[in-house]
Amino acid sequence: MRAMLKIFLVDDSGLVRRRLSALIGALAGVVIVGESEEADTALGCIRMTHTDLVIVDPHLAGGNGMEIVESLARATPPLLTMVLTNHSGPAFRAACQRAGARYFFDKTGEYELARDTIVRLANEHRPAPTPCEPA
Repeated sequence: MRAMLKIFLVDDSGLVRRRLSALIGALAGVVIVGESEEADTALGCIRMTHTDLVIVDPHLAGGNGMEIVESLARATPPLLTMVLTNHSGPAFRAACQRAGARYFFDKTGEYELARDTIVRLANEHRPAPTPCEPA
């Protein structure tokens, strides 16, 4: 049995999180393990859920989602981060990539590209090795 790609959503819009949940929930090999609308609570939840991929909008009300991207890039091992945002200008895209985002998509027209990337990641996903138990 193939391991599921565990995804965590960070966006301050409940509508966007519901849309992403519906889009991603229909895909084989993936599971949404959590979501947050605030940067402050997201990192702890991401760590507790052993997430493989975080989908984040860096522009959050009440917090800085870019700090999430930077923190996840510094984690050991680094977590895959996908930015999905309405702020898709070249300068902001470059800033997200410098912060550590592996993928960047525009909410206004690239949901399908994001979905296709998630499908590819799910197909390539291999579970982290588990420690051997003593005999």
